[in-house]
Amino acid sequence: MRRFAAGLMAVAVAGSLAACAPPAGPKAGPDKEYLVFYADGRAGAALSAVERAGGHLVSTDAKLGYVVAKGGGDAFVEALGADQAVVGVTTDREIGFAAGLTPTQGTTAALEPQAFPDASALTTRAGEPLAPRQWDMRMIGADRANKKVPGSKKVLVGVIDTGIDGKHPDIAPNFNRALSRNFVTDKPNDENGDTLDGPCEVSSCKDPVDQDDEGHGTHVASTIGSPLNHIGIAGVAPGVQLVNIRAGQDSGFFFLKPSLDALTYAADIGVDVVNMSYYVDPWLFNCAHNKADSKKQQLQQRAIITGMQRALDYARKKGVTLISALGNGSTDLGRPKADTSSPGYPRGSEKTRKVDNSCINVPAESRGVISIAAVGPSGRKAGYSDYGIEQADLAAPGGDVTEGKGASTTRSILAAAPEAVLRRTGLLDKSGKPKTSAVVRDCSSRPCSYYQYLDGTSMAAPHATGVAAILISRFGKPGKGGVALSPATVEKLLYKTADHRACPSPRTYTYESDKQTCEGGKSKNGFYGHGIVDAWKAATITP
Repeated sequence: MRRFAAGLMAVAVAGSLAACAPPAGPKAGPDKEYLVFYADGRAGAALSAVERAGGHLVSTDAKLGYVVAKGGGDAFVEALGADQAVVGVTTDREIGFAAGLTPTQGTTAALEPQAFPDASALTTRAGEPLAPRQWDMRMIGADRANKKVPGSKKVLVGVIDTGIDGKHPDIAPNFNRALSRNFVTDKPNDENGDTLDGPCEVSSCKDPVDQDDEGHGTHVASTIGSPLNHIGIAGVAPGVQLVNIRAGQDSGFFFLKPSLDALTYAADIGVDVVNMSYYVDPWLFNCAHNKADSKKQQLQQRAIITGMQRALDYARKKGVTLISALGNGSTDLGRPKADTSSPGYPRGSEKTRKVDNSCINVPAESRGVISIAAVGPSGRKAGYSDYGIEQADLAAPGGDVTEGKGASTTRSILAAAPEAVLRRTGLLDKSGKPKTSAVVRDCSSRPCSYYQYLDGTSMAAPHATGVAAILISRFGKPGKGGVALSPATVEKLLYKTADHRACPSPRTYTYESDKQTCEGGKSKNGFYGHGIVDAWKAATITP
């Protein structure tokens, strides 16, 4: 997936691959903590490799097959990478970032002015005050479905993101504070001394579980499950419970261990479906054996591929349906040619390298994940959305400000936004009035609540997650956490209820100057996958 407004997210990894382990040499560089992934059944051998390399054990995770070890610099990592028991090594640093796009990226000057940034200026009508702005919910029939099957409180939806503003008036009724967890600690500065998350808001630098200092996770959660409460908007499944399983920094960066911990925790508490609107970094495409990369860089990418796949497999086996944003690079993921943005961390490390279909975007192309492309208000695939006959499983509304004549924020996805974030970023004046058409205030109830228009496959994925929650509400059986429905069954039902959409004619569509070609038939193709998700069909389909 491509970067969104929060900035770059990354991982710093080291290591190399060889046929046998060299003798331990002197440590080079200061000690750091590394996640060392070992081959199946080789935990003991990996621990021995750590000791031979001059490191020591910090902790183990038998569920996902890795140890946390402390050692010194590249010499330590290269020694580990040369051992056959080790399949990947990464420092415990940033590896991912949220994939959403703000509608103002590159289009600020062209945006249509919004006449009424306050909901109170709209014509009043029954239901949610901002429902007229939710073209996305009408497209997938959610406005009808949530009256018939709003979703069960027994369904737990995990949002693995930057957090959830659990006090937002249009989220609080469905927010499960008791089960929510924050797996990250804020880092004011990065390793180079540059600002990362900024000053800590609390003394421990660990934000409360009902706080989102970035806003991305709150928007995602709102699309999934904002309640029917006559405030603001309604989500796809307004009756389900929302669980914050935070793995992203305030800055939007994602660390490896929190990402693994989030998936493991979701599985262990009985979460039914998780939304992952981010991709694992610093490599846009993770290549295990790219000749353009050093052995150290190859080992880094193998660690990302292996570690995340193990966490995803663990969650899926425990009954968690896995849904991911496909990405915002306008790229045919089945035919990638060049990667010019990796490694994205530290900043300035990027290089140009050739890539092919053996290189994957994680988690969108990881096994067992349902990946979602984005469409605009007309149902056309959004120009920014990645695509691919093998990679696109479904499509959903993600917004497209440039679709049609001119550009308009109202073609984006409207969902809840934390007031504190909007104030900090200068989108509200001192009185709380929005300064841009991308922000909407609803004061029909007190306190006022705030919403923001955003574009991206990050916004598409939660529509699919909400539809999955409807299906689990209808067909799930009593199980851990409340109800359970196997991920395979959920996936089958999502495909069965989707609205099949054929490739455009001609198949090559030109987005401004960018030509993108759709492959496949109406029932499965590279632009729409198995089709656009349909909440109404999910609410009414017979078993």
